[in-house]
Amino acid sequence: MKNNTLVIILFVIKLTLGITFIYASYHKIADPAKFAKILYGYAILPGGSINILAITIPFIELVAGFSLILGMFPRSALLIINGLLLVFILMIGFNLLRGHQFDCGCFAFSSQPHTMSNIYLLIRDFIMLVAGIYLLRKTTAS
Repeated sequence: MKNNTLVIILFVIKLTLGITFIYASYHKIADPAKFAKILYGYAILPGGSINILAITIPFIELVAGFSLILGMFPRSALLIINGLLLVFILMIGFNLLRGHQFDCGCFAFSSQPHTMSNIYLLIRDFIMLVAGIYLLRKTTAS
């Protein structure tokens, strides 16, 4: 019975992470110019890299999400997802530490960034990273 529970937990984590990344990619793919403005607003990345990142990151999120859900190269998908989450955490955390107001651009574009919601995003991304690492460890162990 314990093994069945673990299988269900792993499936829920896999589905949640996959759907989250697929959903997060949608508006970025639909409007890469707005996503480029979001990336520029982080004030971390070199200006020359922003356009290429605004175009490629959403497709990486989309492919990794589908790959994880469909079980195609799940370890690679988890490594990509966990890597993206780590980068998101570092970027959000850095901007929060310096008191910079910004729109994360995660699931929708907003004109009003709020520091409190960005703290929530940092916590949410950290929880997803812990879940992704747990899933990666269990997937590797199997």
